[in-house]
Amino acid sequence: MNDAALVLVLNAGSSSLKVALIDADGHHWLDQCRPIEPPPQRWLPELLQPWLERIALVGHRVVHGGEIFTAPTRLDAAVERELESLTPLAPLHNGPALAMIRWCRMAIDRPQWACFDTAFHSTLPAPARTYALPARWREQGLHRYGFHGLNHAHVAAVVEQRPGAPTTSGPAPNPTRLISAHLGAGCSLAAIKGGRCIDTTMGFTPMEGLVMASRSGSVDPGLLLHLLHQGIGPDEIDRTLNQESGLLGLSNLSGDWRTLRSAAAEGHDGARLALAVFEHRLLQGIGAMAASLGGVDVLALSGGIGANDPELAHTLQRRLGWLGPPELLRVPADEEGMIARQVLEAAATRA
Repeated sequence: MNDAALVLVLNAGSSSLKVALIDADGHHWLDQCRPIEPPPQRWLPELLQPWLERIALVGHRVVHGGEIFTAPTRLDAAVERELESLTPLAPLHNGPALAMIRWCRMAIDRPQWACFDTAFHSTLPAPARTYALPARWREQGLHRYGFHGLNHAHVAAVVEQRPGAPTTSGPAPNPTRLISAHLGAGCSLAAIKGGRCIDTTMGFTPMEGLVMASRSGSVDPGLLLHLLHQGIGPDEIDRTLNQESGLLGLSNLSGDWRTLRSAAAEGHDGARLALAVFEHRLLQGIGAMAASLGGVDVLALSGGIGANDPELAHTLQRRLGWLGPPELLRVPADEEGMIARQVLEAAATRA
């Protein structure tokens, strides 16, 4: 890939599409995020037209790779069929990603690659990935997959390369014990030792774990059974847990962190409760990840909340003194940059 060539990165979500053009040096020539209305197929060709001759590769973010896809994968008809079978595991994200993959196959004659959020967590040891379920269920692939892996991988790389980071040269180096906190509309923690993920808070779906903007995070399964016995159907439970819970449900006001910060400062009880529950569950999760790591050297805050809210960083520093405290960093998310790096490395290896 020459210096003028670009990787087109498409990060399709349930309500928006992030588009980036990134060169081999990591320079972003284009970064846009647009809501998926109107459909991207109406405006994307015009957006990309000035760059078409420079696009050499296309990389897609795919949230769920299941048990099959644990590394960047060149897309073809067989891979697309496999991805289609995984859509029920992450319907809000895998479906839009597949739509973009199919559009690109017809509209842009370039090699396409898929990069998976679950892949970074494929190193989870058996105790961390296994639910305490009967074998007949576990054999169906019902285990913890983890998500946000592309950004957790980016955070891990930034931490390892930061100025003043301990060198890993020499005999028996001590691997860095990192907790990566992706805190945005979706939230998860990853316990990373020496660059490898050994534990995380999300599980079979992106709903497990921390409180999120409109997702509940972990709840007692017995509570869900109670709702089912009351006659509330699975579709309503699914919609409520994913779209009406989390910060939005707690505050009865908004799932937007900045709105809640402002409202809490003005005395809004729901906003105060939402922030308090969020911080409580976050501290619990950090404690759990610290236990898995056997201590913490670095806590890195990323995502729209983590990288941009100094008040949260101050609260965590104050509340986590018992951990050492660890070095605390704020790392802007860069899923698109990580996708470009992974695609370039995978394509070079395959060439």
